[in-house]
Amino acid sequence: MSFKNCQKDVDDWVNQFKNPYWPPLSILARVTEEVGELGSELNERYGGRVKKSTENVKDIGIEICDIIFALFCLANSHKIDLDDSWKNVMNKCWGRDNKRFERKEDNENSKQV
Repeated sequence: MSFKNCQKDVDDWVNQFKNPYWPPLSILARVTEEVGELGSELNERYGGRVKKSTENVKDIGIEICDIIFALFCLANSHKIDLDDSWKNVMNKCWGRDNKRFERKEDNENSKQV
């Protein structure tokens, strides 16, 4: 799995503009806005918020990708290779956090009990 192509797609698109990347705090604000839109949609579907009759149902996948797009912008603006960062995160999961959460019992273990 690689983020390189996605980061390049974003970079190609934003570089058609005079100021391709916003300042970091503006990008973070955009991420926050997009997370809020996802949160609203999930709350309308699964929580207590009732959608107004004038509001359209949003595609959850698109809302997630809006967040990812903004995060790619933040990474690109800082020249961060997300493939390297992802490897570090997964190493942390398999290392430090490997025994942090309760695991599912597999069939072999449940038969021995």
